[in-house]
Amino acid sequence: MDIDGRVRTHHDELIQLRRDFHQHPELGFQEHRTSKIITDYLGDLGLDVKTMAQTGAVGLLRGSAEGPTLLMRADMDAIPVQEENPVSYRSVHAGRMHGCGHDGHMAMLLVAARILADCRDRVRGNIKFAFQPNEEDAGAHLMVDEGLLLDPGVDAALGLHLWSSLETGKVAVRPGPVMAASHYFLLTVKGEGGHAGFAHHSVDPIAASAEIVGSIQSIQTRENDPTHPIVIMFCRVEGGSSPTIIPEKVEMEGSIRFLDSDGEAIRESFERVVRGVCEAHRADYDLEFQVGNHVLANDPSMAGFVRDVAKKVVGGGVTEGTRTMAGEDFSEFSMRVPSAFYFIGSGNREKGTDYPHHHPRFDIDEDSLSIGVKMHIRTALEFFGRL
Repeated sequence: MDIDGRVRTHHDELIQLRRDFHQHPELGFQEHRTSKIITDYLGDLGLDVKTMAQTGAVGLLRGSAEGPTLLMRADMDAIPVQEENPVSYRSVHAGRMHGCGHDGHMAMLLVAARILADCRDRVRGNIKFAFQPNEEDAGAHLMVDEGLLLDPGVDAALGLHLWSSLETGKVAVRPGPVMAASHYFLLTVKGEGGHAGFAHHSVDPIAASAEIVGSIQSIQTRENDPTHPIVIMFCRVEGGSSPTIIPEKVEMEGSIRFLDSDGEAIRESFERVVRGVCEAHRADYDLEFQVGNHVLANDPSMAGFVRDVAKKVVGGGVTEGTRTMAGEDFSEFSMRVPSAFYFIGSGNREKGTDYPHHHPRFDIDEDSLSIGVKMHIRTALEFFGRL
């Protein structure tokens, strides 16, 4: 089968799909236009299509014989960032852009679905093409809850991510943990408000909060094995309304990320520090934790399988390099079935596509899209042993 030739045939469609998605970004669970395009596209291919998780879509390709079921997933949502790219396909929506590559993920999987549907006689089993909403805020579990991995039962799962810090032409895949768990915290430090001129009659939650931010860093540097990285970040601190008033409370939000460590132990250390600082300042606190993403760990055999396929697609461009503290809710699938999640390089300094993800100038080297399509097709067909 001439995969390269078939992908070249659909090159213009691939670019058009990606640019259309990019120009019309939609946030998590608001992907209504996007969802309609996807469901119409999959339906035209003769797949069994249904919506899931509000705006998600799944197309089931039934092959020519009984066999295992492979899940292939792309995420759909954009992010709330104002795009600064001076391109013709720039976002038409103020304050919204595809700044993480999901536009490319959808386009690649759609074109791969078209080509695989055309050669379904080679599929000895089933393929579920899952288009998942709200990845940025962990929406995968809703698809699992609604039965994505059932009827027919999924035997393995594959996912990929365009990656701007990896050069175009390279594919990164490795066994074990590849993307971090991300646990969110909401901490409210409670004091007693009053006049800034009479601070001794108040309990200042700002002073306690400032010490908490500094003291928490000791968990990363003094309590944690440095060969097992963790990152604790305070991303929102809010309190006070006037330069003359000590506020009643300060609210802080952030995330705890780890690849190999014990999340429960980190949370216990976090609360111990908060409790100690608040006691020293005569303050009180409320603390809540929420699991955003679990650790995304690749099954060794599936990672090896993808690596072997990648060598056929990019030759010597295969690397194990990418391991990141960013989170990814593909972990909801990898926790349940043998899975591999890998990275397609899209970084090209000359084209200006090496900006980090979520940056207002983030863009994709569109030469990377055909590599992703080839990886989808080859991994699917070789999974069924029919290439």
